[in-house]
Amino acid sequence: MDIFIKIFGMKFFISICFFLLIGDFCFSQDSSKSSIAVSGYGELYYSFDFNNPLSNTKSNFIYNYDRNNEVNANLAFIKVAYSSSNIRANLSFASGTYVQANYTLEPIALKSLYEANAGVKISAKNNLWIDAGIFASHIGFESAVGKDCWNLTRSMLADNSPYYESGVKLSYTSKNEKWFLSALLLNGWQHIQRVAASTTPSFGTQVTYTPSSKFTLNSSIFIGNDFPDSLRKWRYFHNFYSIIELTKKMAVTIGFDCGIQQKVKASEQMNFWYSPLVIGKFKVNDQNSIAIRAEYYSDKNGVIIPTNTLNGFKTFSVSVNYDRKIANNILWRIEYRYFNSRDNIFLTKENHYTNSDTNITTALCIAF
Repeated sequence: MDIFIKIFGMKFFISICFFLLIGDFCFSQDSSKSSIAVSGYGELYYSFDFNNPLSNTKSNFIYNYDRNNEVNANLAFIKVAYSSSNIRANLSFASGTYVQANYTLEPIALKSLYEANAGVKISAKNNLWIDAGIFASHIGFESAVGKDCWNLTRSMLADNSPYYESGVKLSYTSKNEKWFLSALLLNGWQHIQRVAASTTPSFGTQVTYTPSSKFTLNSSIFIGNDFPDSLRKWRYFHNFYSIIELTKKMAVTIGFDCGIQQKVKASEQMNFWYSPLVIGKFKVNDQNSIAIRAEYYSDKNGVIIPTNTLNGFKTFSVSVNYDRKIANNILWRIEYRYFNSRDNIFLTKENHYTNSDTNITTALCIAF
């Protein structure tokens, strides 16, 4: 996998994309099917945490819209995508508080790199592809792009599993498009570069079944180590979700994440965490919709969310979201969110901890 770390240098990646593009024009049987598209996205937000922490940063398990009492950009990116019948490539650069919160461990030169990947179709008869680079995570139904999610803020489940990953992906889509299968060789749990002093790659799989536009069933797996070899602790993680359209105006998403990780290197004892979730969405009309989310996250041993408290992170949350579609590419959103935890984990302005928190967030999303 070291070679895949090295190719993430920007000049090398651009050279590869250029080579693939030229090669496709030279060797494709029908180059008229190729295209280059430029797109962009941005979301401005304001969020108020009623505990009003002095740092103006929300709790450490929140990785989107995490700044308190200020107007900011959560995610803004510009993207160039190339596609043809047998070649595809994506390159995009991003900024915003999402990048600041999620890319803290990445090298400075890579912090603004949102996507950088290229793929080749390896079968003339089947929809079988190999992609390499930096791409969106194969885990979860919520992405970093707010307009594509039912709620304004991301769930605890999504915020505490990978949004992006790097490595190599083999993927297959059935001819009837009901099945999507992939196998991945990765640089780790939301890492562009592998953890320092770690020689172990990570692995992933995804199976998605979509028998109709009204029903989706997904299972995603991650197996890997997020520590140097001297502290190696294997992590086994499973993400499940189902999206069901009940009527033309009502839909529901059911999700469940669970994981185990070795307590210490070479140990047979494991720490366990899990998170169930349900979201209901009601479409009032073409311009207005409402979404309600209820979720719970239990991580007693602090594998993903350390608290240094007696019961660890055991938190319930409920969110109520309203969306107003101003134009085809402009969306205004507002959301109320309440947290309640077993222990006192939320910092207040008075510099003491309490077991509950309330946030109100609004955002304007623009795509082009």
